[in-house]
Amino acid sequence: MFQPTASFSSFSVDDVEKARAFYGGTLGFDVADTMGGLLVTVPGGQTVFAYPKPDHTPATFTVLNFEVGDLEAAIAEIEGLGVHLKHYPSTPEMPVDERGVLRDPESGMGIAWFTDPAGNVLSVLSRGGAAAARP
Repeated sequence: MFQPTASFSSFSVDDVEKARAFYGGTLGFDVADTMGGLLVTVPGGQTVFAYPKPDHTPATFTVLNFEVGDLEAAIAEIEGLGVHLKHYPSTPEMPVDERGVLRDPESGMGIAWFTDPAGNVLSVLSRGGAAAARP
């Protein structure tokens, strides 16, 4: 039986120094050099490995999600750091508002997207309702 002792996610970046400045400086996360890339410790203590890739192509999907209790406050905070929300076109399947935020009126869940300097898609989301209180 496969029994790993831990797990973590990883994604590529085109410039390790820009990634260090963004994740360590702008967002304020702990960043450590390892194996030519960066081990980023995100809130909750999990780690993510950002590795250099010369022919990097940004992910077209969300590679990292940040859960928050108050979506509006989190959006204001990241925008205050100079990070701009990514605006996807609103469709019937994904009705985003004028700021690019998707909200589920039934659950209260909301999500907004932004990118790192390498163009990778990140999100800030609130589970809304009772689910937001989960540990």
